[in-house]
Amino acid sequence: MSRLDSFISRMTAQRDILNHIEGTLGLPAEGDIFEVGLGNGRTHSHLRQLFPHRRILAFDRHMGAHKTEAPEPQDVVLGEIKETGLDYVGRNAALVHADIGQGYPEKDAITLTWLPQMVAGMLAKGSYAVSGLPLDHPELEELPRLPSVEEGRYFYYRKR
Repeated sequence: MSRLDSFISRMTAQRDILNHIEGTLGLPAEGDIFEVGLGNGRTHSHLRQLFPHRRILAFDRHMGAHKTEAPEPQDVVLGEIKETGLDYVGRNAALVHADIGQGYPEKDAITLTWLPQMVAGMLAKGSYAVSGLPLDHPELEELPRLPSVEEGRYFYYRKR
C-alpha cells in the first residue's frame, strides 16, 4: 500500500469511528473532549462539527494547526504530552482521541508505555477512547471493528 493510500485509510477509519460514536453510541451527558495530538487541526475541526456543544481541549508539543482550525488559546495545552496530559488524569472526559503514532514501531512502542494509562485515567466511566495506536489497558474495553475499518488500522474503546 502506498503511503498516500495508507494515510487515506487512516483518515477514513478515524472519521468513520468518530461519526459512529456521535451517531450511534452517543457520548455521556457530561465531560469534555480531549484531542491528544492536535497536529494541523483537521480532526479538531471534525470534532467541533460533531460535538458543537462540548469543550474540546487540544494537546500537542507546539501549535501547528491551520489558523482556521486552531482552538482558542485557553483550549490548548502545549508541551510534552506525556507530561502535560498527566494534569488531566481524573478529569472525566467524555471522549479522548489520540492520534500521536509516528509510524516507526520502535518510537510507537515507547509511546505505548505511557499512553494507554494516561488515556484510561483521563476518561469517565462509560466514555470513549479513539486511537491510531492500540490501547491495551484493563479499564478499556475494545469495541468491535467497523466494517469500513481495516484490521489494525484504528481502534476504539469504552472505559469500564
